[in-house]
Amino acid sequence: MDKSKFNFEILIDNPFSEINTDVNLTPTNNKSVLSLINDFEDGKWRYTKFQEFIWNNIVETALSKNEREKLIDDRFSSLVEAAQNLRLTDKENDIGRGSELAEIALYGIMKQYYGALSAVPKIFYKQNTQDNAKGADSVHIVLEGSSDFSIWFGEAKFYNNIEDTRLDSIIESVNNSLQTDKLKKENSIITNVSDIDLIIENEDVRKGIKALLKNETSIDNLKPQLHIPILLLHECSKTKGVTELTDNYKNDIVAYHKDRAQSYFSKQISKIGGIHKYSDITFHLILFPVPDKKKIVDKFISNVEHYKNQKDE
Repeated sequence: MDKSKFNFEILIDNPFSEINTDVNLTPTNNKSVLSLINDFEDGKWRYTKFQEFIWNNIVETALSKNEREKLIDDRFSSLVEAAQNLRLTDKENDIGRGSELAEIALYGIMKQYYGALSAVPKIFYKQNTQDNAKGADSVHIVLEGSSDFSIWFGEAKFYNNIEDTRLDSIIESVNNSLQTDKLKKENSIITNVSDIDLIIENEDVRKGIKALLKNETSIDNLKPQLHIPILLLHECSKTKGVTELTDNYKNDIVAYHKDRAQSYFSKQISKIGGIHKYSDITFHLILFPVPDKKKIVDKFISNVEHYKNQKDE
């Protein structure tokens, strides 16, 4: 994967073990930290670039593989159809506002940065099962060479801040997603939808994935190949207070994100480190600062409603 073509600048891309400042904290070698930033133009944070990133990835998250293939030559119709499956939970005036946008952002990062294949279009699935509040926010497969693979069950949040008091809720979500019954449910979703047969061309790899995910297989066998990407989109006063991409700004974000990663993983280990085979699971903390959450979510909702209204009655 050519990471130089990624939409956003990468400030941190390190194993957490290289960032960790607590010599007594363990395990740290199964964790990584990715820090991303948008840039500026005419003295302003590039809101349009960010919205374009979301809308360039929305079709893959909200339509099945078959639906996408039918509309492959008609981008407008694809966006109209995708909008119909968006739940617009973003309208809710609570802590979850912006969650659907964060899910789409995570899909884009998984695809562009990690070279992942979308195993289940999760927004499509949630919409069509009325199961909006349960399960991972993204389900991806990353092919490792010609014959190996890893399974990625993602969590995505959009917060007004990422101070310590806000980290507990994402850790609780991660904990819930790692319970055996939840993992088996996600596995059954992957194997029961047709997308996996369409996106994995190598038959041996496809069979290997299905064998690992079948209900009869112990979850213990999955954990060494299980990755949990955790996206924290967050409003950031440092980002709101600048007008250009200076070295001082970058250094401030690097220092802040290292501090937040230290706090997050310390809390995660303390709260859920007792999960069986926890050290076999790989965790990726992804941090992305924005200047104004409300402005971004309001614009997203406006665009979704526009495309929803284009649907023929």
